[in-house]
Amino acid sequence: MPIKSRIRTIPDYPKKGIMFRDITTLLSDPQGLQLSINKMVERYAKYKIDKVVGIEARGFIFGAPLAHGLGVGFIPIRKKGKLPADTISHKYDLEYGSDVLEIHADAVKNGESVVLVDDLLATGGTAEASIHLIEEVGGKIQECCFVVDLPDIGGRARLGKLGYDVFTLCAFEGE
Repeated sequence: MPIKSRIRTIPDYPKKGIMFRDITTLLSDPQGLQLSINKMVERYAKYKIDKVVGIEARGFIFGAPLAHGLGVGFIPIRKKGKLPADTISHKYDLEYGSDVLEIHADAVKNGESVVLVDDLLATGGTAEASIHLIEEVGGKIQECCFVVDLPDIGGRARLGKLGYDVFTLCAFEGE
């Protein structure tokens, strides 16, 4: 069974007109979760990756096992105030307001090759903010990796225009 079919769609959540892609059904399926991680490891085994960077919170679920599978370190990007040591911050706009993401200032060494991981690519705003953080601490992004792409919302195109390659396990186009 493909990964896409293991993701539940909840209509009108969190508001009318939204088709919410719920990955908890993928996570609770042992074969589905293993298949997802294996596909990511297979993808990045041919790259020279130094670190995997995961975006809070669901990027941690996929990023940490990917890092383990590649035999490299895992770096969390978190919301403001969640990391204990010196951090670099980046403020970014949301649909209604703004937010701040942080990374430890010493998390990535200058020139290290990283993969950025999150569960879902919609507008690309959170990924773009994360890219800024990674580059500010000296990292070089090999690719941005997501479980789900919602291409109609424009995140893949946004990251592409910025010069970043995107890899996804599945997409929900026009759905």
